[in-house]
Amino acid sequence: MSDAASATDLPTTGTGGDSLTQDLNVRFDYGSMAWIFTSSALVWIMIPGIGLLYSGLSRKKNAISLLWQCIMAASLIAFQWFFWGYSLTFSHKGGAFLGKLDNFCLMKVLGAPSVVPYVPDVVFCFYQGMFACVTGIIMLGGANERAKLGPMMLYLFIWMTVVYAPIACWTWGPKGWLVVLGSLDYAGGGPVHMSSGAGALAYAFVCGRRYDPEATKSSLPMFKPNSVTSAVFGTIFLWFGWFGFNGGSTGNASIRSGYALLNTNLAAGCGALTWLFVDYFRFERKWTTIGMCSGAVAGLVGITPGAGYVPIYFSVPIGMVAAIGCNYATTLKYFFRIDDGLDVFALHGVGGFLGSFMTGLFAADYVAALDGTSIKGGWINHHWKQVGYQMSGAVSILAWSFGVSTFILTIMKYIPFMSLRLTQEQEVLGTDLAEIGEQDDWLPENVILPPGFKTFQPVDAATSSPVMGVEVDENGITPLPYSTTPPMTTMAPDKEKTHTD
Repeated sequence: MSDAASATDLPTTGTGGDSLTQDLNVRFDYGSMAWIFTSSALVWIMIPGIGLLYSGLSRKKNAISLLWQCIMAASLIAFQWFFWGYSLTFSHKGGAFLGKLDNFCLMKVLGAPSVVPYVPDVVFCFYQGMFACVTGIIMLGGANERAKLGPMMLYLFIWMTVVYAPIACWTWGPKGWLVVLGSLDYAGGGPVHMSSGAGALAYAFVCGRRYDPEATKSSLPMFKPNSVTSAVFGTIFLWFGWFGFNGGSTGNASIRSGYALLNTNLAAGCGALTWLFVDYFRFERKWTTIGMCSGAVAGLVGITPGAGYVPIYFSVPIGMVAAIGCNYATTLKYFFRIDDGLDVFALHGVGGFLGSFMTGLFAADYVAALDGTSIKGGWINHHWKQVGYQMSGAVSILAWSFGVSTFILTIMKYIPFMSLRLTQEQEVLGTDLAEIGEQDDWLPENVILPPGFKTFQPVDAATSSPVMGVEVDENGITPLPYSTTPPMTTMAPDKEKTHTD
């Protein structure tokens, strides 16, 4: 039997055929499958990238917990995606709102053509699983520095099931209502960025503000990043991984994939430079590294929904507008009095919204046609309704994510043993020690304790109560060898020894 005959005879549903008697590979292009494998690995690199970025932007006493969250989320979502996440999102029998459980525990996920016909279900499942991981990790940033980690794991599993899965089904499912409507979202401006941004805003809203004795009732806590270097490396990993995020979303190795890659890189660069200049003129005439990193992420978020739809020259204004919009959106938390300390909503919620809107303006039929995809285009193709379709999807996604997230968190808040946030004492100590029991390099190597002393016993300046062997200041945990200003810090001698001259 020839390869052509074999490909024609293979079923397009279920497992796609009997691998013992049929070659399930013949209907697929090996180059396209290899590219999606590679893109999946690139997207996975974004997981530690988010962890490093979040960890660098937080205070030192919480830095390890942000890295912990990323590894935890990647592990938990890997199971959730296997258990029913993929089926609820991309089931071939799914409806307009949600998939069915015909692929529960990845039953029959093998060699049949996926929603993207260029690759089989099993390859597409792996690739999209990386998107799910990235989305969940971004969302957790809303509760930065104050969330209990046990309830966080339960919330994440529920959120991926009732928030992410429906939104991804609407946007990318075979019968999703946004697909049928005609809304365009190339790589996840809605399912990944707007959903995680709104979910993070809900998490920050329900958890409340971080503890800061110097903040007034009308102000929000403001803390400096503990490691600009960590934030830079996180941004580098994100930028690099985004090439798989956008480049692989064609589902094939085609000219359109290369087009998306070029759009992605250009928008990121323009976003980084724009934020850099905006910060320079808005604030202290400094060329801030954190600002440049934020701008790169804003540009990447903004181009995501349109990377495979818009002509290359439009990636310049998309990156610039996204950076300007996200930069000014960082002040929204002061207007709403919601302590979104990592600006997740400003970068991902607002950035995704702006990107979706501009996709409606600049989407071009000839760009999508580079791999055979047919669209009517946006305003540049005189398809005036497209912006309306884009806004319908954006508003629906933001409302669903924020509303459902708030509902889930509010219920959890009143369940015994499911308290969402740390106590004030735990928050002062820091999530690393309070919840994980680990602290990265909290005692500087050059500190020499006086004879007879093994630990510090600092006192909280606000409550005059002991703070478990570390000093806490605005920069996090910073033990000091000597102090002459009680009650900020005192030293506790070893109980078995006394200091004598």
